[in-house]
Amino acid sequence: MDLNATQRLKPWKSFSNSRVWWWRFVGGALAMIAIAFAGSLWTLYMLSATSGGAALREKLGINNINGINIQSTRTDKIIVEESSAVIEANKKVGPAVVSILSTAQGPINPFTGQASTQQSSGTGFIITTDGLIATNKHVVKGGQSFTVTTAEGKTFDGKVVATDPTNDLALMKVDARGLPVADLGDSDRVEVGQYVIAIGNALGEFQNTVTLGVISAENRTVSAGDGSGNSEMLDGLLQTDAAINPGNSGGPLLNLAGQVIGMNTAVTGNAQGIGFALPINDLKRDLESYNKTGKILQSYIGARVQSITKAIAKSAKLPVDQGAYVVSVVTGSPAANAGIKAEDIITQVNKDKITETSPLPRTIHRYSPGEKVTLTILRDGKEMTLEVTLGELGR
Repeated sequence: MDLNATQRLKPWKSFSNSRVWWWRFVGGALAMIAIAFAGSLWTLYMLSATSGGAALREKLGINNINGINIQSTRTDKIIVEESSAVIEANKKVGPAVVSILSTAQGPINPFTGQASTQQSSGTGFIITTDGLIATNKHVVKGGQSFTVTTAEGKTFDGKVVATDPTNDLALMKVDARGLPVADLGDSDRVEVGQYVIAIGNALGEFQNTVTLGVISAENRTVSAGDGSGNSEMLDGLLQTDAAINPGNSGGPLLNLAGQVIGMNTAVTGNAQGIGFALPINDLKRDLESYNKTGKILQSYIGARVQSITKAIAKSAKLPVDQGAYVVSVVTGSPAANAGIKAEDIITQVNKDKITETSPLPRTIHRYSPGEKVTLTILRDGKEMTLEVTLGELGR
């Protein structure tokens, strides 16, 4: 019986040891599964939520984890952030944007004996709380009366108080107090490719229209016409693909921080997405002059020049491929008094080199009227310097 009992017990004893081993095996397996699951969660987190994960996903070609499209999620976030910036910029500057209706008396109708009324529309933006408004000179040119309408729908009579003699800029005044103003930025810090926002009175009927684009290029030179045969050469312009339409002229071009970095001025009619804006630093210089003197003063030398490009230098067989070729000199002007002659090539003003992107007129405007500058010129292949006392243009 002892043997039988032992034999009976052996199976039971053997079964007990197997049971312990079995639970140890199950426990170990469960622990390994838990560790693997935790590792999977950590890997998912690393792939979806970290900057290093982005590089790893790209390397592994993984853009979808457990049904979550990581790439589109990050893209959606960027789009939301950009949209929020545009919305906030518009809220910040939009209230300071105004529409300007210019009215003038047209020619008398020979049949009725009555004069026709001509109207045109543009845009401006308020720069002081007491009603000083910046706009394009061509917006107010020829106008006899002006109606300024704010974003809130209030209307005021506007009066032109100053115009830039050499640039497409003008200042207008309305009799008001406590107006919202636009924050002026720094156009020298603008970079090609950055997002910009244009606001304006599109087509003269869609007030405060907002469009979005990028800075396509800097330092553009264009011949801007008004459709009636009049044109002027504008340089140093910002090129943008933000939609600019008739009526947008004089409106602000903003960065995403809601700062005005340009004034919408011209558009290429036979192309799409090619608009131009005056750098806001041009306006800031005019404001400085206006605040000091009550008018916009510009320096000048009194010489008609042609900017030299590589193509012009090659065709005309000039000794240099940049600078300003003097076409003619105004009698009695600062240039004439300094001894500058036609066919001279001005290569430098003080230490500022004259180039295609820094033409002579723009370089001269950096200095104040009455200031003396030294011009480096080439005459008959010889380099020489002449001192010029800058003249004054203004009204």
